[in-house]
Amino acid sequence: MYRNRYLEPHIKRLTKSFPVILLTGPRQIGKTTLLEYLGKRESPRRNYVSLDEFGPRTLANEDPDLFLERYKPPLIIDEIQYAPGLLQRIKILVDRSNKNGQYWLTGSQHFPLMHGVSESLAGRVAIIKLLGFSQGEEYRKRDSGGTFRPDKKTAPPIKEMSGTDLVFERIVRGTFPRFIHKDVPPTQTYHGSYLQTYIERDVRTLTKVMNLSAFEKFLRLAAARAGQLLNLSELARDAQIAVSTAKEWMGILEASFQVYLLRPYFRNISKRQIKTPKLYFLDTGMVCYLTGWHSSEVASQGAMAGSLLENYVISEIIKSYWHHGYEAPLWFWRTKEGHEVDLIIEEEGRLFPVEIKMSMTPDVNMTKGILQLKKLSNDVGKGALICLAESGYPLNREINIVPLSCI
Repeated sequence: MYRNRYLEPHIKRLTKSFPVILLTGPRQIGKTTLLEYLGKRESPRRNYVSLDEFGPRTLANEDPDLFLERYKPPLIIDEIQYAPGLLQRIKILVDRSNKNGQYWLTGSQHFPLMHGVSESLAGRVAIIKLLGFSQGEEYRKRDSGGTFRPDKKTAPPIKEMSGTDLVFERIVRGTFPRFIHKDVPPTQTYHGSYLQTYIERDVRTLTKVMNLSAFEKFLRLAAARAGQLLNLSELARDAQIAVSTAKEWMGILEASFQVYLLRPYFRNISKRQIKTPKLYFLDTGMVCYLTGWHSSEVASQGAMAGSLLENYVISEIIKSYWHHGYEAPLWFWRTKEGHEVDLIIEEEGRLFPVEIKMSMTPDVNMTKGILQLKKLSNDVGKGALICLAESGYPLNREINIVPLSCI
């Protein structure tokens, strides 16, 4: 059962302009399914090979020329990070043929993979990112073709997500495609298996981490800080590791698309701003599993409810950009005096502020950070207060109320 993804038309367009497409993202979020679906509808039909399999992976590493002779373009190569030596050989082939759309690649580790791509395929490859299903993709909303921004018209609310309980069901479950198929696995079992696969396959294979149990403890402690400023010294102390190790391990989580570090916005607004990034997970289901929130009803009333909701909204807004082929121009703003805006979208020389609140009846007092930001900068555009309201409406001339199910 295939579910359409918003990236489909973007991949088709890029295939006409680049010889190589690289689709990156975490494990099990549908990269292979998406490319195979599109590849089967091409003429000629696109070939497929996975480097997850021992035979092709061994051949690709030991004799890349023979590998590329056996598997001819147009070709999908799955999990390219297991044979980085292929990239140099692919470069030679695409330069010789001078044709676009020859190779579609997938990879699950962003930073190590990008190093090889930048050395071998610069100017020849289009890089795009995919995460789990967005709200619109899961509930089959027609793609409006745009990214989220407070001054843009939003889509109608999703009926299947009306009410706190339904929202938190999705937050606790997460957005992996497996959860919308037939014979859905138990949530805890799935996330537990995913965690072990991630640690055993990605962390052990592609990094120098030796103490995997210590890494798992670090990951759980990081999940407990979702939505908070990232204090690496405190995190390292609680995990009983060196600060340098905590920094390295956080880089691994970011490289493998487990976490997203939201950086603070700086440009000429205040000299006393916080410089530390905020930590978010790209799938809230994993946060809930790691922190022990297994029931949507309990999670919606628990100590992390506000942080989970904020994390969920941030991840959905990131998808609105990545799933349309754009980088996410996202920041947050906080000063040492306590002024704060949860999210700033910077586009076209303007700052579009967003507040995220766990409330069904928002009021203007929840937008103090936006009002303070407007006092300090002339570049601030329309703002939004994203919350659990059932319908959207203007809070005032400068800020719109946006239901969570509309993003």
